[in-house]
Amino acid sequence: MTPEEFRAAAHELVDWIADYRASVGERPVRSEVTPDWVRAALDGPPPEDPEDFASVVRDLSDVIVPGVTQTHSPGYYAWFPSNASLESVLGDMASSGVAALGITWQSAPALTEMEQVVTDWLRELCGLSTEWHGAIHDTASTACLVALLAARERATGLSEDRGGLQAEQLPVTVYASSQAHSSVTKGVLLAGFGRDNLRVVPVDPVTYAMDVDALRRMMAEDVAGGRRPGAVVASLGTTGTTAFDDVTAIVDVARTHGAWVHVDAAMAGSAMLLPECRELFRGVDGADSFGWNPHKWMGTILDCSLLYVRDVELLIRVFSTNPSYLRSTADGEVTQYKDWGIPLGRRFRAMKLWFHLRLAGAEAIRQRLRRDLANAQWLARAVQAESDWEVCAPVALQTVCLRHHPPGVTDPAALDAHQQAWAEAINATGRAFVTPAQVEGRWLVRVSIGAEATELDDVAALWALCRESVRAVNP
Repeated sequence: MTPEEFRAAAHELVDWIADYRASVGERPVRSEVTPDWVRAALDGPPPEDPEDFASVVRDLSDVIVPGVTQTHSPGYYAWFPSNASLESVLGDMASSGVAALGITWQSAPALTEMEQVVTDWLRELCGLSTEWHGAIHDTASTACLVALLAARERATGLSEDRGGLQAEQLPVTVYASSQAHSSVTKGVLLAGFGRDNLRVVPVDPVTYAMDVDALRRMMAEDVAGGRRPGAVVASLGTTGTTAFDDVTAIVDVARTHGAWVHVDAAMAGSAMLLPECRELFRGVDGADSFGWNPHKWMGTILDCSLLYVRDVELLIRVFSTNPSYLRSTADGEVTQYKDWGIPLGRRFRAMKLWFHLRLAGAEAIRQRLRRDLANAQWLARAVQAESDWEVCAPVALQTVCLRHHPPGVTDPAALDAHQQAWAEAINATGRAFVTPAQVEGRWLVRVSIGAEATELDDVAALWALCRESVRAVNP
């Protein structure tokens, strides 16, 4: 494809994207395709000769879009906000067009230094201490793994230079609440701690925040039993209920044992852009690492996850590699992000944030977040006004957890089945998409408000659909 051919095709593709975004609210929110439908529609012999661009766009419309959950629809309330602002889409296009080779500073000085600029911008916008130094990863799962690997090496005095965890005399333990994200368990396993050394800390039955007294007891018991506490993962805005752990108290307990504290605020971290929400994040500056995803509620297109650390030297000590072919005269004077995490090569992810912040501006993002917070409070009040409905968890941010109680139904199993049934009834309409979840053994329905297009009228329509759905499954 020549530059001129690319120009024509790109104009057509941009028109297609704009039309798609303008009409996304008219489509079923949840994908309605059956397993293997997309594969069957696309399958066939690999193309030997060039195809017409129009045929590719037809498949994009007729096959790909129906096979995607419409996370940008005003009726999307599932999992967590997964916005991709069009400002950041432009940045993603520019990043792909520049196609920088991000392996060292020398290979793409702009990639490295723009990443330093935008991570500093977000640190400042979130009111974080200047002691933090940031890098962009693909997801919070990777950021958590990087933090746990650093924690492992601090706890063992750099065991990677000896026999690794296999040669350690004392098992190293990691602690997280029962509401922590599943990526924490995955990170513990991949970092080699082992499932037997993951301690699941109970939570407060009302707030679902980590029980810090239980953490204190569990760490003391592990020390007495010949184990070494290595890390605690604190959750700020858990996936299930958006619960906030007490980071200040957790840091105090962890310091007693020299344990690393990683703060996972993957979705909720966007709220730090709002000064009025920062009390929820009290104590973060005392932690060792802190991660959150602009590619969720804030709206920078996937994949864009921030990991901040305070001890960069330890990070470099753990992850640094220096093959001869990557050495340059700039070494020692510049940041080498290859030494801050797992991959050697990295995408120009900073471009997405740079475009997003420059073209949207922080204040517009704050206004949208405040709109979502207000809409969540509106829904919570509407639910609480009905005698047969319950708000099941504190509404700390934009997620409202609901449970409906049909008259005369008291059996826990029947109530759990009812929650799943009315959620599926909503999703089957195509007008909205919500996700049921099991929290401390009981089922509820989560309404995660935060799609860019969702306004109060849309939330009111969802509430009407909730009531309509419970009548449909329990007439």
